[in-house]
Amino acid sequence: MKISLVRGDITEQEVDAIVNAANSSLLGGGGVDGAIHRKGGPEILDECRKLRASHYAGGLPTGQAVATTAGRLSAKWVIHTVGPVYSASEDRSAQLASCHRESLRAADDLGVASIAFPAVSAGIYGWPVDDAARIAVGTVRSTPTNVNDVRFVLFTDEAYEAYERALMKP
Repeated sequence: MKISLVRGDITEQEVDAIVNAANSSLLGGGGVDGAIHRKGGPEILDECRKLRASHYAGGLPTGQAVATTAGRLSAKWVIHTVGPVYSASEDRSAQLASCHRESLRAADDLGVASIAFPAVSAGIYGWPVDDAARIAVGTVRSTPTNVNDVRFVLFTDEAYEAYERALMKP
């Protein structure tokens, strides 16, 4: 598996699947979630509404992942995952690791060869970016998958540098 870093906009990536740092409602939001829904168009929201009406009436649980069409994006799929909100008093790192593992599982179920991840939980959910990068890179490296191209697409210089440090560690 090749792991690379890209400084930029995840909605611009030409990959089989883009991971969405979604909220549990699956109905759109801010940050990466809002950008994916805006650029991908109403097809994504339509499928998310169907998921809410069937399997995920209470919302998508933290650490889980589910796929929908990518609508008008160049990717074929959006894999939605709900990252944990950071807590200094409770260790939620297993949930953050699960986001990456479950996204790769969903990608394997779809036959995806290339995937782009954002910095899950490192934005509005407050996870310290160096720790988010360590967990993300370590989990992707240790998860058996048929995906051969994994990209972490980072929107800020700070996030890019944190993921670069994590990637350089064995």
